[in-house]
Amino acid sequence: MKRIVVLGAGESGAGAAILAKKEGFDVFVSDMSKIAPRYKQMLDDHQIVWEEGQHTESLILNADEIIKSPGIPETAPMVKKAVEKGIGIISEIEFAGRYTNSKMICITGSNGKTTTTSLVYHIFKKAGYDAGLAGNIGNSLALQVAEDPHEYYIIELSSFQLDNMYEFHANIAILLNITPDHLDRYNFEMQNYVDAKMRIIQNQTPDDAFIYWNDDPIIQRELRKYDIQAIQYPFSELKEKGSIGYISEGEYTIEQPEPFNMEQEQLSLTGRHNIYNSLAAGIAGDIAGIKKDIIRQSLSDFPGVEHRLEKVATVRGVHYVNDSKATNVDACWYALDSMKTKVVLIVGGKDKGNDYDPIKPLIREKCSALVYLGADNKKLHDNFDALGLPVRDTHSMKECVEACYELASPGETVLLSPCCASFDLFKNMEDRGEQFKELVRNL
Repeated sequence: MKRIVVLGAGESGAGAAILAKKEGFDVFVSDMSKIAPRYKQMLDDHQIVWEEGQHTESLILNADEIIKSPGIPETAPMVKKAVEKGIGIISEIEFAGRYTNSKMICITGSNGKTTTTSLVYHIFKKAGYDAGLAGNIGNSLALQVAEDPHEYYIIELSSFQLDNMYEFHANIAILLNITPDHLDRYNFEMQNYVDAKMRIIQNQTPDDAFIYWNDDPIIQRELRKYDIQAIQYPFSELKEKGSIGYISEGEYTIEQPEPFNMEQEQLSLTGRHNIYNSLAAGIAGDIAGIKKDIIRQSLSDFPGVEHRLEKVATVRGVHYVNDSKATNVDACWYALDSMKTKVVLIVGGKDKGNDYDPIKPLIREKCSALVYLGADNKKLHDNFDALGLPVRDTHSMKECVEACYELASPGETVLLSPCCASFDLFKNMEDRGEQFKELVRNL
């Protein structure tokens, strides 16, 4: 009996452990942090041995294979020891892929992943397809393969998940964009991060599809390096040579595989970045053979994603928008670009090696004030104080919302679009967004 050790007991780790147990492996789960009660219960229900608050070397380094949760970096001491011993390290997605022949629709990109994944899932479900939502959202792929199998899986993939995927293969791969993100995990080398994103196309065959944004300069440069086997479906904002999906004269248009169009005004998602998300999702539905009227209806009635440009409330004539998912500079750029009013912008958190220069022109044009929200705001002061806008320094969400309430004038928008990870002051991006919404609703 082969021994599988799972490092990290969150959604992906617990799911991987349950699938490994079902497939007859000797399974051990180890997490350096506390394990959430619901995952402890899941592991106990399946008689899986686990530990928390430590990594016991003797129980880990006797593994035949290790399944590593995406949040654990390659530089973690136990990971380095496993590599030195020659133990194979894979992701939960890689492991789950071995035990299913279902069709995989995989989405990655620096921005827009969650929205596009949710929209593809919405289209497939509306069409009556047997689809599961997995990866960074939904239940873990491994858990679904073990206990709730589906014919199709719509999977949001981060670069961290792609890093430890080797044989896995996407039937439909979507690459939305590549802009600087998570550079702290990639030795501050952009190419390392780019290489991780490009793994979305590995193992694809001529029977598969690759959907990508045609105007992304990094994607264009990288495509020249690869012998791509899959059928390519490039999309762009406007009609241009090579693109099969675009907006032309107010019409949302897909040329292949089945011609399809609808009025741009009917799209439920607004803003330039959402044009790309809607095109990518529509093309995926088209490739999967979903009827045009279903795609049209789905693109019209999709409700959007929590923590992504989510309208929270209007208080004393001031609009409050929660974009806590904007954990990099590019996402904040898109959020600001979509604003129609003057903005009090909330930025800050755990910096991932950000270059703030790209958003400075938009801040100068769109913002009436800046509110810094972080344990350490020095880099924000160094980058933005010189713009001459009113600035407030805050170190909790309560302080932050109070500052915004004082600074914003009727007709303006308070936008939480932080450019940064949330782990300095919050449990995660969702916690940051939830705290913001609750405090705003209590104003």
